[in-house]
Amino acid sequence: MFQDREEAARQLAARLAAYRGQHPLVLAIPRGAVPMGKLLAERLEGELDVVLVRKLRAPFQPELAIGAVDESGWTTIAPYAASTGADPDYIAEEKQHQLQILRSRRAMYSPLRTPVNPAGRTVIVVDDGLATGATMIAALHGLRQRQRQPLKLVCAVPVSSPEALELIRPMADEVVCLLTPPDFEAVGQHYRHFPQVTDEEVVALLKT
Repeated sequence: MFQDREEAARQLAARLAAYRGQHPLVLAIPRGAVPMGKLLAERLEGELDVVLVRKLRAPFQPELAIGAVDESGWTTIAPYAASTGADPDYIAEEKQHQLQILRSRRAMYSPLRTPVNPAGRTVIVVDDGLATGATMIAALHGLRQRQRQPLKLVCAVPVSSPEALELIRPMADEVVCLLTPPDFEAVGQHYRHFPQVTDEEVVALLKT
């Protein structure tokens, strides 16, 4: 168990120390991973930016991801989505709702800095944990599909369900995960202190 996101980021930075001096681009998935991305970028002498993706929520179970969407509108849908009651109409409506949030966040974050071009860079995508892996899949897919692709794509998370980690492995050149507990239930259970990160906190971190 990690004390908080800062401790988890410090441990990740130690595992990623080989990238220090290569000026990696650290892409954090908002909002929870942005404080971690800030620490990683500082310790690895890299550059911080965000990659905007959103999970698609199951009906009546907002914490359960049935998929995810990126800024382009590309979606990944889990095989079990229909069993949660998510029919095509629900998924289409949920996708539009999450795209609206992505547009709002881009409008909020982008005036602070122009999105960094990942072309030819070592890119480290960080999140505070993987439950289903849906948002990380969307993030990695989006980076792979860009015309200007990263030189190397690394996924870095403190904790993951074993199932999510297996889904992610083929999508990145390297996966760094500190914990894969067999009894995984939720990301937050592996942190003693796991508060929500606000948009205001993200904006403040991107300004510095």
